[in-house]
Amino acid sequence: MWSGGYTNPMAPYFMAAKSAAANVPQPGEQGNYTEALFREDFPQFTKIMPSEEDGQELVIDLVPGKMLRNFIIQANESILPSRWGSMWQYAAGLYVAHFAALYLKTYSSGSGNAQQAAAGAEQIGVVKSATMGDTSISYDNNAITAGTEKWGAWNATQYGAQLITMARMVGMGGILVI
Repeated sequence: MWSGGYTNPMAPYFMAAKSAAANVPQPGEQGNYTEALFREDFPQFTKIMPSEEDGQELVIDLVPGKMLRNFIIQANESILPSRWGSMWQYAAGLYVAHFAALYLKTYSSGSGNAQQAAAGAEQIGVVKSATMGDTSISYDNNAITAGTEKWGAWNATQYGAQLITMARMVGMGGILVI
């Protein structure tokens, strides 16, 4: 028996290579994306207002703080710097922006009844046809349903589509040229 309790001296090296190749995060591995980085990278999710008291700008997040922090925690656990390299910060921001946009699509300060609350969550496709007299609009939802077959809700926002495009590049294997 070899040191470390292994019967093969190459076993520790194999296990290390297997872990890295499996793209499985190491225990405790996570990103460190922050609310400040998100505000800087994606200012469209903030509102800047001048403060009347001291003349300083007041930054107001359009996504409630608790939800924004939740999305950032998820991004830090899902978009790992060791896998994404130089694309990590932008990818983490896209992750947060995607879920923030989805959240805001259904956001309401309150609803009068259950139907109003549910109406904000309806999927709306691309306008297929529209008429003016007696107003008629029909939607083509095929793009939504076809897009969700492989990538779920990631196609529901431009942020998600960009993230998936980048993820495909990150997930590609190396190329051997002989």
